Amino acid sequence: MPKLSVVVPMHNVGEFAESTLRSLANNADDDVEFVIVDDCSTDSTPSVIDHWRAKLPHVTVIRHERNRGIAQARNSGIDASTGEFLTFLDGDDWYGPGHLAALVSAIEELGCDFARTDHVQVTGRERVIRRPPARVREAVMDPRDGIAPADMETMVDYPFVWAGIYRRHLFDDGRMRFATELRTAEDRLWIWRLHLTARSYASVGLHGVFYRRGVATSLTQIKDDRQLDFFPAYDMLLRDVMDDPESGRFLLKAVRTYCAMIAFHMGKADEYEPVAAQRLRREATAALRRMPEEALEETLRTIDRTRGRLLSRLRDGRKAA
Repeated sequence: MPKLSVVVPMHNVGEFAESTLRSLANNADDDVEFVIVDDCSTDSTPSVIDHWRAKLPHVTVIRHERNRGIAQARNSGIDASTGEFLTFLDGDDWYGPGHLAALVSAIEELGCDFARTDHVQVTGRERVIRRPPARVREAVMDPRDGIAPADMETMVDYPFVWAGIYRRHLFDDGRMRFATELRTAEDRLWIWRLHLTARSYASVGLHGVFYRRGVATSLTQIKDDRQLDFFPAYDMLLRDVMDDPESGRFLLKAVRTYCAMIAFHMGKADEYEPVAAQRLRREATAALRRMPEEALEETLRTIDRTRGRLLSRLRDGRKAA
């Protein structure tokens, strides 16, 4: 059994695939296996994968016959992996040399279920280090303590699944798979479920994963209704939280985060395709009206005035200012 499995979903990332796969080669080790999932790419991605396949020891390449989305691509990689630990890398990002060895060393030393890391956000030539909003670093904590309070940025607001390492047992019996019905926002739901499921975690100061921000092919840049999958994602999250024995502890955070997402998307509605923008307003109103009333009222009372007024107008069916 390898020590670590690295799951790399790729779809039409031909411009960046060379640097991504080179970074895997620079981190190759006898204890590391790479699981590359080509999600039916139609550009140069498959040929770049084939070129690097021979240079990567312990590599498995999975090819989807049709595009199934990043959630299923990650799930296919999880199912094919055999490592004691798992991590993820998106097909347009890359690792610094030695990052994977440091990642394994950190979680073995701490002995926790999962560890989250810093990452380097790359925008053109600019590099900025982003850190998980953990209360302490290099110490083992209860994942549930990383969810609340509602009015602060917490670990569930750091939705980068590739900025971490996870023990195999978290995925046993089909647990911790990504929701394949979601085309976007699958990572946000997954991180919440991780914190509700695992028993221990840590935040570690590693800076070896590089995230390309603003890539035109990224799902974060699309302007159609795929962006609106945050609605079903947060609906599923609310159901999870309300079914949890500690629902009272986490419900306000879940509702406030859902509201913040609605306000964020409404703030850029003019950038969306017209049909998607109309659907955004319609679904935002419906979502606010089905939220737990007390938690929503508390959110509207305590959130900043600008977002509070916007959300109140949406809920009441008035034109958003």
